[in-house]
Amino acid sequence: MSRKIQTLDSDVVVIGGGIAGLWLFNALNKQGYKALLLENSTLGGGQTIKSQGIVHGGTKYTLSGNLTKAAECIAGMPDRWRRALAGDDDVDLRDVKILSEGHYLWSPGDIASRMTSFFASKALRGRVDQLKKEEDFPDIFRHKGFRGKVYQLNEIVLDIQTVIKALTKNFQSRILKVDWQQDTTVVTSNGEIDCIEHKLGDETLQIKAKKFIMTAGEGTVGLMKQMNISKPEMQLRPLHMVMLKTSHQEPLYAHCLGTKIVPRMTITSHPTEDGNWVWYLGGEIAEDGMERNPEEQIRVAKRELSVLLPWVNLDDADWATLFVNRAEPKQSKLLRPDAAFIHHSGNTMVTWPTKLALAPNLTDEVGKQLNIEPSGNEGFALPEGVTHPEICQPFWSEAFNKNA
Repeated sequence: MSRKIQTLDSDVVVIGGGIAGLWLFNALNKQGYKALLLENSTLGGGQTIKSQGIVHGGTKYTLSGNLTKAAECIAGMPDRWRRALAGDDDVDLRDVKILSEGHYLWSPGDIASRMTSFFASKALRGRVDQLKKEEDFPDIFRHKGFRGKVYQLNEIVLDIQTVIKALTKNFQSRILKVDWQQDTTVVTSNGEIDCIEHKLGDETLQIKAKKFIMTAGEGTVGLMKQMNISKPEMQLRPLHMVMLKTSHQEPLYAHCLGTKIVPRMTITSHPTEDGNWVWYLGGEIAEDGMERNPEEQIRVAKRELSVLLPWVNLDDADWATLFVNRAEPKQSKLLRPDAAFIHHSGNTMVTWPTKLALAPNLTDEVGKQLNIEPSGNEGFALPEGVTHPEICQPFWSEAFNKNA
């Protein structure tokens, strides 16, 4: 017996519910497009929740002493996000929790880092403020053992779960959970997507759109195969992040200067429901850590923190590590892309924002290249009975469950 077919016509289908897809989906709906979002797991559950939540403006790309193209492309992003946080953008993030209004850059005081600080200051002039008075320092640096310098950057740190909640608010009825292996199929013809078919009880929901936009991060390659799209190619930039859960009540949001063009360590702090903090360590330690197993990575992190912050007592900390793949369009020699990326293939757009801060930039670029008018979306929704994906849990949720 053939299945009954129910057709839903839309303007745009966004495939992938990370920060790129969610920002784009939210903006399109605000602009009157009939926009749907398809997600096969949890919203924000991939690369997005595993980010450090820093909306950075390219500061760390200038540590070589040069103002790179990547730094220029991302320089305006903090102000763009601040407008959204104030409710002055198409995307309204007024409900988002700000973990820190400022991100910092510190030199631990040794000769090598002072040299890096000198060269960086030439490129960063007008972009950062050196804090001269100890009372202006973050609490953790107001200690007699600290001998370095502290700069405040125009970068904010956000609670990513609240960002995801804000981007899905009021639009849950247009978000569909799919399983590409079980209940959802891409139907193609003549090099384009004809529709997406989703099993719904004893019916098949046939989703049609004028444009399909892929924002699935690392999952993009698998989807491209289903859609018979061979280009662009993807590259992965892996990280081995470190987490430590502690009762230490002086949170830290800062890059530590070292001898390389990436920060020696980047630390963000995230409050837990039980009143503790999770410190999340990235930067050089995470990039070099791919050559170490978790036990070795934790030993290195403990040694580094004892050198960089010797006055901080972390004896009570629980430690864990997390592997993260940053998905990007493939570049020559695996170089880091400078800006958000879009590739057209028939009625499909393959995209990567390359990093959290560039999500608004990707949406702007999609808007310039979409070339379709919104048809109006009042009352537009998925049919009753569909499953909606949940919002992801914090990146540390499984790592410390055994110690809860």
